[in-house]
Amino acid sequence: MNKSPVSLSPLLPEFEDRGRAIRFGLIALATDLTSERDLYRMLPSADTSIHVTRVAFENPTTPENLRKMAPRLTEAADLLVPGEPLRAICYSCTAASVMIGDREIADAINRARPGVPVVTPTAAACMALTSLGARRIAVLTPYLEATARPMAAYFSRNGFAVERMHCFGLEDDREMARISVSSIVDAALAADTGEAEALFISCTALQAVGGISQIEERIGKPVVTSNQASAWAMARLAGLPNHRPQGYGRLFELPIVQQNNGEVA
Repeated sequence: MNKSPVSLSPLLPEFEDRGRAIRFGLIALATDLTSERDLYRMLPSADTSIHVTRVAFENPTTPENLRKMAPRLTEAADLLVPGEPLRAICYSCTAASVMIGDREIADAINRARPGVPVVTPTAAACMALTSLGARRIAVLTPYLEATARPMAAYFSRNGFAVERMHCFGLEDDREMARISVSSIVDAALAADTGEAEALFISCTALQAVGGISQIEERIGKPVVTSNQASAWAMARLAGLPNHRPQGYGRLFELPIVQQNNGEVA
């Protein structure tokens, strides 16, 4: 019988410090086509990893369907690289964050990952607008009117005056992800109004980050999008105050100004 060629190496491996890597968690909708790509474009590429889990979601994007994700969030968060430290976890759905609530989402995720900051696109947008000094805003969404109205109420509750809100009237987030950047730019220009100090483009499905610079140049004021605000908040929470990716708006020049009680969500 031949002797086995397999044996233990005479050299012991060296291990890097577990906390050295910059790791983020992302809870994306089962139907999400955009969030992962956008976050990788805007977060630092070196030594940064985005670990993704999915949560079941059934279109259409009605308030009722969006709320159904709430009891699924703890289980989804529990699948994010168990035992590994995360700098932040992003729940990537703007409309559901309105329907479920920022605090409720953070509580559900922290039941699985206690102590990890939770970023929702809505809370990140509020912090972004506050950091930009904007209290009067125009808003563009791809949603049905029934889904857009609670978002207008959300911003009002958080101290922002919604001067104008336009919506595309779509009910499927996969269709929202296929809206061209040029269409988003044109619709954003139409949604803007002279009274607004900033423009918010809602929905993590939209390819809106590709149009931020063009829109800011055209309207002469800051533009905040769901994925851009989330990436900015994640970078700042990770201790990256100088991370300033080019082409994604004025927001990345700024630190976080915390909302109300200083919580992220």
